[in-house]
Amino acid sequence: MARLYRFAVSSALLLQSLACASPEPCLNGLCQFTRNKLASRTVANELGPQLSANCNIYGPNDTQFGSCTARYDPFFTPKIQMVVQPATEEDVPKIVEYANANGVPFLAMARRHGMTSTLSEFDGMQIDMSLLDKIEIQPDGKSVILGGGVFAKNIMEKLWNAGYVTSSGSTSCVGLLGPALGGGRGRLEGYYGVVSDSFLKLNVVLANGTAITVSETEHPDLFWAMKGAGHNFGVVTSLEMKIYPRGVDTWYYKTYIWTQDKLEAVFEASNNFHNDGNHAGHHLKEMAFNMGSYTIISSISETEGVIFWSFVYRGSKEEAQPYLDAFDAIEAVSTEDGNVPYPEIPGVSGTGMNSAMCDYGLNHVHYPAGLKVWNVTTQRQIYDLYNEKIAQYPEFQRTTVNMEDYSHEGVNAIDPDTSAYPWRDRGLLSFIAVTYDPNPSLDAAAIAWAKETRDLWNAGAPDLLPSTYVNYAHGDESTESMYGYEPWRLEKLRGLKAQYDPDNLFSYYNPIIPNLNPRSTHEENFQGRKIGAKSRGRGQ
Repeated sequence: MARLYRFAVSSALLLQSLACASPEPCLNGLCQFTRNKLASRTVANELGPQLSANCNIYGPNDTQFGSCTARYDPFFTPKIQMVVQPATEEDVPKIVEYANANGVPFLAMARRHGMTSTLSEFDGMQIDMSLLDKIEIQPDGKSVILGGGVFAKNIMEKLWNAGYVTSSGSTSCVGLLGPALGGGRGRLEGYYGVVSDSFLKLNVVLANGTAITVSETEHPDLFWAMKGAGHNFGVVTSLEMKIYPRGVDTWYYKTYIWTQDKLEAVFEASNNFHNDGNHAGHHLKEMAFNMGSYTIISSISETEGVIFWSFVYRGSKEEAQPYLDAFDAIEAVSTEDGNVPYPEIPGVSGTGMNSAMCDYGLNHVHYPAGLKVWNVTTQRQIYDLYNEKIAQYPEFQRTTVNMEDYSHEGVNAIDPDTSAYPWRDRGLLSFIAVTYDPNPSLDAAAIAWAKETRDLWNAGAPDLLPSTYVNYAHGDESTESMYGYEPWRLEKLRGLKAQYDPDNLFSYYNPIIPNLNPRSTHEENFQGRKIGAKSRGRGQ
């Protein structure tokens, strides 16, 4: 195992080891080699003395490697040659510079929940951000400083216990920054906008290893881009976010399970609930989130999906009831309700640490669609297709078709031009996740089903250009569908790429500019190419 401790090695010996390790010195910034197959022990010996005491480096033969690289969705898996865990923010620029100096691509991640096909193009060093997990509430009670590796459950619990909340994604086990750099949808967006709308400043390591602070007053153009397209520009080592008084002590939740004969009534009631796409006139800020899915519950039926739906209200049952009367009038197989503190809401609404959303190791072949209103006819078509495919492929029984409806008042209140997040007018997020044990013989069928479902959603909204929430993207969608059809948006983003990442090194997570050298062998990709010494890695 190549676990790093603080090495008592002089700087002279360090320089000697680096010089001897490289096929040729990289002092002129024009290296023509890659050391992508470096052994983890070699990296520890060379890079270790530069890093802080509690950093770790693991290779495929180390017992910790598996747990550090295990993914929620292994269907599209980056090829990891080694894992480096920085213990301080100051470690990250040194890791990036080392990777660049040796022609080793790098990819930063925390919880490994990314599901896009573009991740499978990666082959190199994983920078595991999970040790950067600080949560420091500031003395004025208006903001919190967070490490780049924090995740939703820890943030929710610590802030709640101190009397605060902040925006985060809806699933407990998912990192904060992965979703937030793509905008970030969550249960508090009716109050505070998407997650990135609460950013105050970000500490970012650029592709050349430079560490900068990004905010409305420092690099404001990059700050704009980081709020919706941030995966394309740098590694965020920490950030400062707004926090807010936590408000009521408990939130009310209610879940329903309906059989398929109630489908039309459910979606008609949902459309009425938000006025056919116009949220005005309803207290949807308090009705923070409702989410449904088609799913198999074997105790009800092993061959026919049911409709599971969960509502979450920031307040009491009595306050929520007027908005649920229409759903209570639809006869359900079962219901469950209660009041719990906000950090417990994910657990009771299907997105907690013990939910399928946090169950690593299964394939989840997915395609999304952004909508304004439910097309009831389309929802029936998608449901019938669900049953047809489950009958044809019993291995797919864990598949879910998911419909998310977020409170939208806070999102709409923010000028869409103030961030790179382009889809403030799409309150409904839908996606299918064809779920099964990894089995290559089923992959083509899974992709075909998922794509057909996405196409049905889009065909059912002919007045809308197809939109893709970048964090739910399959990876083959158009750049416009992820980052916006307004020409000025992509022009601005491409201009910022030319300024901050001219070699397009951050090109593995739904890139603005496609990666022209996808994984094959990076020896071939780098051999003979003259690339600046500080611009040879690629990251997320």
